[in-house]
Amino acid sequence: MKKIYVTIGVLLVSVSFYAQEVLTKEKAVEITLENNYDIRITKNNLETAKNNKSVYNSGYLPTVTGNAGANYSNNDTDVGFQDGTVNSVKGAESKTYNASIGLNYTIFDGFNRQNTYKRLKENYNLTELQARQVMENTLTTLFLAYYEVGRLTENEETQKQALEISKKRLERAKYGFEYGQNTKLEVLNAEVDVNNDSITYIDVKRQLANSKRDLNVVLGRSVNTPVKVDTNVAYAINLNLPDLLQNARDNNASLLQAKKNIEIGELNVKINKAGWMPNVGLTSSYAWNKSDNDATNAFSPTTNVQTGIRAGLSLSWNIFDGGRTKTNVANAKIAVETQEIQKEQQEEQLERNVNNAWETYQNNLFSLQAQKKNVETNKLNFERTNERYKLGQISSIDFRQAQQNLINAELSLSRAKYNAKNSELQLLQLGGILLDNKNF
Repeated sequence: MKKIYVTIGVLLVSVSFYAQEVLTKEKAVEITLENNYDIRITKNNLETAKNNKSVYNSGYLPTVTGNAGANYSNNDTDVGFQDGTVNSVKGAESKTYNASIGLNYTIFDGFNRQNTYKRLKENYNLTELQARQVMENTLTTLFLAYYEVGRLTENEETQKQALEISKKRLERAKYGFEYGQNTKLEVLNAEVDVNNDSITYIDVKRQLANSKRDLNVVLGRSVNTPVKVDTNVAYAINLNLPDLLQNARDNNASLLQAKKNIEIGELNVKINKAGWMPNVGLTSSYAWNKSDNDATNAFSPTTNVQTGIRAGLSLSWNIFDGGRTKTNVANAKIAVETQEIQKEQQEEQLERNVNNAWETYQNNLFSLQAQKKNVETNKLNFERTNERYKLGQISSIDFRQAQQNLINAELSLSRAKYNAKNSELQLLQLGGILLDNKNF
């Protein structure tokens, strides 16, 4: 009965393994955008920037304050009159109450409020660009990890097949030795090759397991979640260098941030210039006051109630502030000039990076085609070598060399396949069109 249970368990595990759903590229993007830690933090930063650009944080709205209070006193009072009489009151109580509501509004502050509000909006736009760059970087990291899993998956299969071939060769060598057709050296060489292929296979499995954990970290989920990726790779067919350069100038996230920083810097100049302008404010309030007092003489009021409205305008002008505003304006202008220099530098570096990435991409595509032909050639060579080895026409050393050539060719093809795709994604990111790309 135990054997039956064990057999059923093995079958269930096998079915589960082979039925494991493939993590498509589209699904990987969806999971990453929802769960990735950097993107979640970026969404919070964007929400904060959205709150900051609200009219409630602009200074355009008036402030309304309410105040209320009450006081109590108990005093002994001696009041002297001109005729020499003294009126003494023991424990005279006094109670006062007050309540008011006030409104304050800045009518003019040298356009400081207007430009500050514009800066808040531009800061939000800058945060959006920063969020976009985080998303681009995250997606690039995602597919570097995704394609690394794909590459190592193919490598594992290649090494597995190589190990199976080596094991069959070992069996053949043993049979040949038993029937006197081979020497012991043939068997020993075959055993060494099986051991080496086993070590390589185990190492590739380890690398694959590690790469799957790396991918799960980018996906923002448990590191030990089973992963099976799509190893099919499609390449863009409509890329050309002039369009990529123009897209980079118009859409590259880093360059757009540099331009936005210049706009914010120009607003900072205007904000600092407000220190030379007057400020005009409006104040108004409605107040209610009441007092209850014990009489200390015949003419003392016992109750007093006051209500009324108060309004006024205020003007303040810092005619000379010791040169602080002048210094702030000068430094703000220098900051803008520095940002313009940095933008020019980024433009030059971006053009260089796009050209370099294009050359790398073209070289990788050429290498991919060359490796495909190389694999075809080595397959034919191995098939012929294998037939000749079975007939005893060549040595095990020649057989092993043909096998190694085929393995290396297949590994090189897999590496070229994913190198080309990764360089394509880098090119799309530099061109600012990665997020618009649907062909991952």
